[in-house]
Amino acid sequence: MKKILLGMVGLVALGAAAPASAADLPAKVYTKAPAVVAAVYDWSGFYIGANGGGGWSHKCWDANNVLGVVIAPAFREGCANANGGVAGGQIGYRWQSANWVFGIEGQGDWAGLSGSFLSSTALLGTLVTDRSKVQGFGLLTGQVGYAWNNVLWYVKGGAAVTGDKYEGLVTATGLVFDRATETRWGGTIGTGIEVGFAPNWTVAFEYDHLFMGNHTLTFVTVPGGIADRTDNVKQDVDLATIRVNYRWGGPVVAKY
Repeated sequence: MKKILLGMVGLVALGAAAPASAADLPAKVYTKAPAVVAAVYDWSGFYIGANGGGGWSHKCWDANNVLGVVIAPAFREGCANANGGVAGGQIGYRWQSANWVFGIEGQGDWAGLSGSFLSSTALLGTLVTDRSKVQGFGLLTGQVGYAWNNVLWYVKGGAAVTGDKYEGLVTATGLVFDRATETRWGGTIGTGIEVGFAPNWTVAFEYDHLFMGNHTLTFVTVPGGIADRTDNVKQDVDLATIRVNYRWGGPVVAKY
C-alpha cells in the first residue's frame, strides 16, 4: 500500500513539472518575409544612336517675277508632294525625376525627299516641270516624357533646318535650265514611344512635323548663272523613323 501511494505522488509531481518545463522553453520567433525587389529602368544619362525611315514634304510654288516682269499678285505654279527615305543619327542627354523624363537632343539626317509637277507658268512659250528635293535636315529639340519602367512616351519640340534643291526642267527634253538652293530654318514638334530592351539599349518609333514656312527663292540659269525668275515656296515636312539608342551614365536601380 505504501508503494502504491509513493507511485501516485510521483505521477502527480511529474504532471506538475511538465507545464513548468514547457514554460521554460524559448518562444517561437516569427520572421518577416523578405521584401520583393522590383527592377526600375533609369532613363538618365547620355545616349547616342541611329535612325532610319521615310518622309513627306509638301511644297507649293508661287511665281512673283518671271524674266524681270513682276507678277502681282503672285501666280500659283503648282504644288507637289516630295517623298523618300531618310537615315542618320542622334545624340542627347536625359534626366529622370520620379516618372518624368526630361532631355535635349540633336539629330542630323541625310534625306532623299523628291517630287515634281508640271508648272502652270510657261517660260518663253515652253512647258516647264518644276522639281524639288530635300537633301538633308537637322533637329535641335527639348523633350518631356513619362516613363512606365522601361517604356517611355515623350513629346519634343524645337528648331529644324533643311537643305533644299530646286530645278526647272524643259518638260519635252528633261534638260535643267535653272536652279536654286537654300538652307531653310523652321520649327518642329514630334512624339515617340521608346522601349528599353536591355540595361543600356532602347528602340523607338518617332513621328515629327517640320514647319518650314515660306521663302522667296531666286532661280539662276544653267549655264550662265543669270537670274530668270523668283518664286515664293511654302514647305512642310513629315517624318516617321525607327531609332535605336545606346545609353550610358544611368544604371538600372532597385526599388522596394
